[in-house]
Amino acid sequence: MNSTRSLHIALLGLTLHMAGCAETHMVMNLTDPSQSVAPIVWPAPPDEPRYRYVGELTGEDNFRPDNWANPGNASKLFDWLVGLTGSNSQPVVLQRPQSGMVDAEGRIYVTDISRGAVFVFDKPAGQLEVWEAARGGARFVSPIGITQGARDEILVADADLRSVFRLDRKGKLVGEFGHDILERPTGLARDAQLGRVYVADTRAHDIKVFDDDGHLINVIGQRGEADGEFNFPTHLAFAAGKLYVTDTLNSRIQIFDADGTWVAKFGKLGLNVGNLVRPKGVAVDSASNIYVIESLYDNLLVFDNQGRTLLALGGSGKKVGEFYLPSGVWIDNNDQVYIADMYNGRITVLQFLGTQQ
Repeated sequence: MNSTRSLHIALLGLTLHMAGCAETHMVMNLTDPSQSVAPIVWPAPPDEPRYRYVGELTGEDNFRPDNWANPGNASKLFDWLVGLTGSNSQPVVLQRPQSGMVDAEGRIYVTDISRGAVFVFDKPAGQLEVWEAARGGARFVSPIGITQGARDEILVADADLRSVFRLDRKGKLVGEFGHDILERPTGLARDAQLGRVYVADTRAHDIKVFDDDGHLINVIGQRGEADGEFNFPTHLAFAAGKLYVTDTLNSRIQIFDADGTWVAKFGKLGLNVGNLVRPKGVAVDSASNIYVIESLYDNLLVFDNQGRTLLALGGSGKKVGEFYLPSGVWIDNNDQVYIADMYNGRITVLQFLGTQQ
């Protein structure tokens, strides 16, 4: 199996070209299983809406030919799909998405721990790719963290391979680092201005800091409950000069400056809305609102920049706005919020509608 594999749907344009549809090309769209005419927003009316449901990413179903509605092309497409996706073929879909990122061109990258791969929803090219190879042709085992690296690279942390892999824009390995240092790397974040890569080393209970060439330059924290100490840290985010760390088994978020100096914390164990029991993903939008996945209760929690609870969204289930053991959360340059709804095998996408401050 090729290390970087464009899915069979990416070949549909060629297929239709051979059938006389030379101008057809694939486009990516978010699917919407809600069948709702009215926008789905949070909070619900009569409160002022702050978030709007946009759709979801699941895999190859997010890609269609641009003239999908043409009856003749739809018929040819149906014949093609029947012939290609028979009993010996399985649809290429997300299985257990963990985390993700969006690059400057709008490509959406998602790590999938069950598939052992990185899914690339390439909107500009109209195709879906699955990157499976890590080092020496061996597959990824437990890819979790992912972030934009230097030199237009994509960095992927594999917890079981105990390394951070540097991939080019085609998914080809160009290097790796941390294999002789990291115990179980999970979350990733990067300070582009200083050229620092932060790695949550969950089993070591610390955050290891590397330069862009993979040299260890700092270690933040140790195991414990005091400020600046961790108990199984997992996900990371870096925004406006600050590092946000999900201190998962201490049930809190800790915030540091770029040099690793402790700044603040919020969150505590409890049963009330806004409490953190098993926090995972963390992200920050352009208005400095902080997003935290509360995986045990299947919620996305939104806090202000002082750690005060603004909104809880979710609940257990498969419907729109519900989650089943969600994992990561990330935000693009347009303040769209992406939630890795792990056991529902999908990425839920919301649009932030305005400042919460």
